Amino acid sequence: MTVTQGLAAAIEGLSDLFIVLLLVAAAVFAGLIVGGLFRLIARSIARRQHASLAVELTGQIRGPLRLLFPLLALALIQPLLPLPPALDQVYHDLVRILLIVAVMWTALRALAISEQWLLQQFNVEIADNLHARKIHTQVRVIRRIALTIVLVVGIAALLLTFEPVRQIGTTLLASAGILGLVVGFAAQKTLGLVVAGLQVALAQPIRIDDVVVLEGEWGRIEEITLTYVVVRIWDRRRLVVPVTYFIERPFQNWTRVSADLLGSVFIYVDYTFPVPALREALRRTLEASPLWDREVCVLQVTDSREQTLELRALMTATDSPTLWDLRCEVREALVEFIRSEYPDHLPRLRAEMRPQVD
Repeated sequence: MTVTQGLAAAIEGLSDLFIVLLLVAAAVFAGLIVGGLFRLIARSIARRQHASLAVELTGQIRGPLRLLFPLLALALIQPLLPLPPALDQVYHDLVRILLIVAVMWTALRALAISEQWLLQQFNVEIADNLHARKIHTQVRVIRRIALTIVLVVGIAALLLTFEPVRQIGTTLLASAGILGLVVGFAAQKTLGLVVAGLQVALAQPIRIDDVVVLEGEWGRIEEITLTYVVVRIWDRRRLVVPVTYFIERPFQNWTRVSADLLGSVFIYVDYTFPVPALREALRRTLEASPLWDREVCVLQVTDSREQTLELRALMTATDSPTLWDLRCEVREALVEFIRSEYPDHLPRLRAEMRPQVD
């Protein structure tokens, strides 16, 4: 090769490199412009339609869009680039990997923003939060399912980008039928947990912040995942149980239909005690308490034992913690009333003394 030919080849190489850099820069710039226009148009349409979720999405996924649209432009200009076959393949694989990552980032960001927006629309801090807790439960479980699907599909797409991995996967799928059965049996329990998580999200035997009694413990549902449920016990311990527990085993849900509850207080007195006086004392105690919801106020004689009468006071409150405090308050007030007003009518043990006969 002569000096002239070498110089011409170098100039041609520099020319091709300049064209590649120019096309890449133009594609990136055009992608940024298109992404910005897309976001502005989508945001304008969403505002006109009063779609607050769409407005929030278009405002918060700015970062993923700045990566996604330039990558789409780079993928479109690949046939125009004067690259050698080896570099062309590297360019193709690199753009494809980055594009998959950008799509995954966009999807994950959209899921997080959608979950946050939906949860903000339904406040669980209000007194009547039954519907809000239902929505919170569904949104959180469905978001975890969608997150798992996005990650699995994205990682699979990344692995299929590389030819050696694709060939290994094809070979394994073709020749490992028995291994697949073994893995299927091994994963049966995990799949059962996932299916149970879906059942909990749809049928909703429990919801976030539900009051439940299970394994002899009273607590609130704090977290629901695809595989386990965290129950916050009244003494601040956490009871972690598999999600299948709430499908296969009985448990108490005190707030399944509504948060208000009916509570009872038992008092034991002597047979000579005037029950109407205690009934009036119960009424006065409840009317003076801010914990009572003004619905149920009942005092009944529920049993007559060998030595005492069993009196049951019924009352209602807006939720289980309030009811617990109200029951303690009423129990203390009724015992104090009996002790101060009718001390001679407290439970007593009677004995008959007979004179001895000589």
